[in-house]
Amino acid sequence: MDTLKENRRTKKSKRSPRKVRRAYREEHGKLPEVRARLHHLRMAPRKVRLIADQIRGMDVETAILKLEFSPRLAARPMLKLLKSAVANAKNEDERRDEDNLYVHNVWVDEGRTLHRFRPRAMGRASRIRKKMSHITIVLKEKE
Repeated sequence: MDTLKENRRTKKSKRSPRKVRRAYREEHGKLPEVRARLHHLRMAPRKVRLIADQIRGMDVETAILKLEFSPRLAARPMLKLLKSAVANAKNEDERRDEDNLYVHNVWVDEGRTLHRFRPRAMGRASRIRKKMSHITIVLKEKE
């Protein structure tokens, strides 16, 4: 019985990602990566992923230029989010150089789906699915 209690006490408790990042920041002075998230974008993830795939791995300046001149509608919120991530990096560490940042990773997850109905022939109704996206951008400094 006592050994069971000791095992519970000695077992490492899982720390939340926020606590892990806070401990890393206290130890090293800054985080190795900077994130920005956008939730509930009323655009289908399939369409947003096309833009995300284009900027993954690019340096920030090139990615901003690519998004500014992209004809796709998903490029506007992605550009806004990328600029927000750069501002987060600058805000976290003022010595961090914007020219040295690159888009390490971008991913688009599916959010909630709104269900709407459209009247059809013979008194039926068909479902319309309005999908939402969650976008996450991770920036890192070049080595």
